[in-house]
Amino acid sequence: MSNGPSHAAGADFAPITPARLQWQDHIPVATDFDDPYFSRHDGRAESVYVFLDGNQLERRFAALADGDRFVIGETGFGTGLNMLLAAQRFLALAPAGAGLELWSVEKHPLARDDLARALAHWPDLGEPAHALLDQYPPASPGYHRLRLADNITLTLMLGDAETLWRQCPANVDAWFLDGFAPARNPDMWRLGLFSALAAHSRPGATLATFTAAGFVRRGLIDAGFAVQRRDGFGGKRHMLAGQFGQQPWQPARARRGHAVVAGAGLAGATTARALAERGWRVTVLDPAGVAAGASGNRAGVVYSTPSAHLTEQNRFYQLSYVHALRWLHRHRFPGPDQGRLNGVPQHFVDDKQADKIRAARDSGAWPETLLKPLGEHAMELVGGGYLSPPAWCRQLLDHPAIELRTAAVSDFQPAADGLPVRVRLSDHEAIQADALILATAGAARDLAGLAWLPLKTIRGQVSYCRPTTASAAWQQAQCHGGYLTPPLEGLHCVGATFDLHHLDPAPRDSDDDANLAQLRQHLPQEWQELGGDAIEVVERRVAMRCQSLDFLPLVGALPDATANPHTALPGLYLNIAHGSRGITGTPLCADLLADLLSERAPPADRALIAALAPERFILRKRKKQPDWSPVCS
Repeated sequence: MSNGPSHAAGADFAPITPARLQWQDHIPVATDFDDPYFSRHDGRAESVYVFLDGNQLERRFAALADGDRFVIGETGFGTGLNMLLAAQRFLALAPAGAGLELWSVEKHPLARDDLARALAHWPDLGEPAHALLDQYPPASPGYHRLRLADNITLTLMLGDAETLWRQCPANVDAWFLDGFAPARNPDMWRLGLFSALAAHSRPGATLATFTAAGFVRRGLIDAGFAVQRRDGFGGKRHMLAGQFGQQPWQPARARRGHAVVAGAGLAGATTARALAERGWRVTVLDPAGVAAGASGNRAGVVYSTPSAHLTEQNRFYQLSYVHALRWLHRHRFPGPDQGRLNGVPQHFVDDKQADKIRAARDSGAWPETLLKPLGEHAMELVGGGYLSPPAWCRQLLDHPAIELRTAAVSDFQPAADGLPVRVRLSDHEAIQADALILATAGAARDLAGLAWLPLKTIRGQVSYCRPTTASAAWQQAQCHGGYLTPPLEGLHCVGATFDLHHLDPAPRDSDDDANLAQLRQHLPQEWQELGGDAIEVVERRVAMRCQSLDFLPLVGALPDATANPHTALPGLYLNIAHGSRGITGTPLCADLLADLLSERAPPADRALIAALAPERFILRKRKKQPDWSPVCS
């Protein structure tokens, strides 16, 4: 519940320090603040009285219609009791077609075992509580999107409350101002935080808090809230409730429609699935079928690159990794014979890499629940693994709202004056849609007006090797200078080359030799168990990866590159340039894009959203930053 300002010098994001607590008569008490996480008298009853009744949620939930959205914001997550009670009440009262979006901040999160022990007080909280425990994120900074029910999401923001609410993309209908008592933790009851909450309040948004401290009431009034004292719960004399602005409150509506997704690889399949789950009808176009390009390798590794420096790039690598694991877990993938999520050892290839990964571990930015030592020469990415990308794409596209067609986009016209996007196909047919999402990697540059995209093409060849008796028993994928997987569909994957200069799609014996030489150099025991000099390469596959010049994907609205880059071409979006990280990065990017199209708040801070936005390259060039001339052929 403690969410005072971060003292990291100039940093909006800093490593997370988990909560320190003691248990007193089955009540968790914060050691640093000497305050319980919920009322010793009746924590559930107090939460209902103060936060749910104080925001009139029962009446407001019951009045929602199909397609309405309701957003609750909270300043201290604690045990999650307030949010879980709101979710429970929403499921009982709101129509199934309405959506509840919960946003909460916690600077010092409980360990999962402590959270489970606390929530065991209320076993009737049901499926939302089970879902929270099942998806509870590691103590890594930033925004973590969990799904508590089909129509309820929780975005748990780990870090300083004021910082993360200022960066948050959500606009809120009801506020839970919770936390340790102002006398014990005054830093999280500051005017700066109240101003941030006001900036994220929809007209008529309500608030409620257990405290009636005078400086809290005055600070809320100064921020623009009309606040009244009410009778408090139990032995407390007063609490506060209020409203933002003078306008009557009305719920927001989720946007739905028909989307065309060009590309049936990892980017296209995740985007299509995210849209379909938000109520969109989706047409997926790909002339070569599912996972025919770089997503078509027999096996791929779910991994990331740990760093101690929480730049937007490194935060994307971390957050997309844990987000991808939640997607895979929710979809129960991989199944039998599709791979395993049992950890990925990263073997150090040199002192520079070893120092970087050890620094990530020592900084606290990567907690041991994500990154743990594995002897002196390796670390393990906890929860990662290997899987079949084509099987993953096929499973994602298996949804009644998704139609797959064997065709390509040859041209398009942006939406204008209320008219839909017009998409012309390679067979000369035209489709009208509310949105067109290009998930075609480097091929996006072949469309008229998109030659400016700052992409580079990287040729990669993977070698498929026959198992031996020894190698058939391997259980984990392993990363070194390349990667090695256990047998999948009867063959090991050894890869992959990285060639920016020779883009010939024909396989080469020399590339197989390079893959095996790298394996021998970094994993000599595995090289020997696979057969040593007698390793048998049965098949090989060449694919072209597409990468941007700053190593982040391009995700968001397609900008008008010829006029104003701040102006998007209506109805047109990109989800490209995932490089060799497609399995890991695409689920977060898909959710981000689907939320933008649905007029919902995406699960990322504004700085990270801007770091992925396609217009960033145009803006950099116009500021005379280093040239980003495209090298994609």
